[in-house]
Amino acid sequence: MSTEDDIAIAAVELANASFYAAHEARDLSTMSSIWEQSPRAVCVHPGWPILRGWAAIEQSWRQIFHGPGRNQFILTNEEVMLDGDMAWVTLDENLVDGSAASTIAATNVFVRTTQGWQLTLHHGSPVMVGLT
Repeated sequence: MSTEDDIAIAAVELANASFYAAHEARDLSTMSSIWEQSPRAVCVHPGWPILRGWAAIEQSWRQIFHGPGRNQFILTNEEVMLDGDMAWVTLDENLVDGSAASTIAATNVFVRTTQGWQLTLHHGSPVMVGLT
C-alpha cells in the first residue's frame, strides 16, 4: 500500500468518525456537509425503506434528530477498503440508548469529491442476538 493510499484511508476514517459524531450530536449542519448531496446518494436506516437522493435523506435526519432517542455509538470491527475515488467502511455500530443496547452491521460508502470524501451510501441492518 502506498503512502497516498494511507493518506486517503486516514481521510476516510476521519469522514466516517465525523458521520457518527454528527449523529450523536444531532448536528444537521455537519451531517449535511458529510453527505454527497446528489440523486445518487442512498440511505437505509435500520427498519426504514430505501431513501434515494439527498432531499429524502436530509428529511430522515431531521426526523431522527427531533425524535426521543439519544444514541451513543461504540464502533467496532471497522475496516476501510479503498478503490481509487471510492472507499467503503464496514463496521459494527454498538448502540447504547439509556439502559438498552443493540448492534447494527453497517456499510458506509464514500466518494472522493472536490470537497473531500463524502458519504454517498449508508446501510445499517440489525444484528440478531445469538447469530455472532
